[in-house]
Amino acid sequence: MLKKLCVILLLVMLFSPVYGAKDKNSIQVKGSDTMVNLGQAWAERYMEENAGEFVAVTGGGSGTGLSSLISGTCDIAMSSRNIKEKEIALAKGKRINPFEIKVALDGLAVVVNPKNPVSKLTLEQLARIFTGKIANWKELGGEDKKIVLLSREVNSGTHVYFKEHVLRKNDPNSQEEFAPSALLLSSSQAIADEVAGNPQAIGYYGMGYICAKQKAILVAKDEKSEYIAPTIENVVSGKYPISRPLFLYTNGEPQALVKKFIDFALSAEGQDIVLKTDFVPIK
Repeated sequence: MLKKLCVILLLVMLFSPVYGAKDKNSIQVKGSDTMVNLGQAWAERYMEENAGEFVAVTGGGSGTGLSSLISGTCDIAMSSRNIKEKEIALAKGKRINPFEIKVALDGLAVVVNPKNPVSKLTLEQLARIFTGKIANWKELGGEDKKIVLLSREVNSGTHVYFKEHVLRKNDPNSQEEFAPSALLLSSSQAIADEVAGNPQAIGYYGMGYICAKQKAILVAKDEKSEYIAPTIENVVSGKYPISRPLFLYTNGEPQALVKKFIDFALSAEGQDIVLKTDFVPIK
């Protein structure tokens, strides 16, 4: 009987949240697809320097990461948008206290196939393209071909940011939505691949995904403004009009291994990784 009680006590200790918080040597990080390459780069370097500790990083979108944090199935949520009021309310209903840490900056690149002659657009033109009001490339100086719209899916923080800041022009009363014809893709890489193979396509993603297979559009606030490329320098200076902060969220202020990992992300070494993955350091 005594042996049986000892086994039960050991199992309780192992699966107790309090015990796990003190003794845990692994953490789960989940969320933003924009940030997943950055998160994995942090994790790889961190584990190289901290033998015996394990950091698992997966994507799925900002909303998925925050949902996982709220449900207690991840330790850190990566998000390319601020947490919503309804998510905070849901979290508090489950005794989760979301704590926000800004870890980097990002510019959203609008991209087309390199064969597309269109190379610069205003924010107004982008809004009209992605709401379906402009449907042919000839209206923008391109070929007489239908525009193929590519967007991240609705659970993506990138989707939310682009809708609020480009389609709705930061107007909280605007009801503008993506055109029904827009193809909703599951990841930034999926958009990159589709643009690379489709001369009629236009999409958007975090500028860390830009490569020679896509052409980044120069963007201007309006017709009277300078057309700006999505580069680190232009995001830091504030010149590029489609840029945003990137966040990590934890349940309350970070503790133990979670704090150690986030401190690493914010360190000089961690911020150097931000730069090397084509994002913008906050320090």
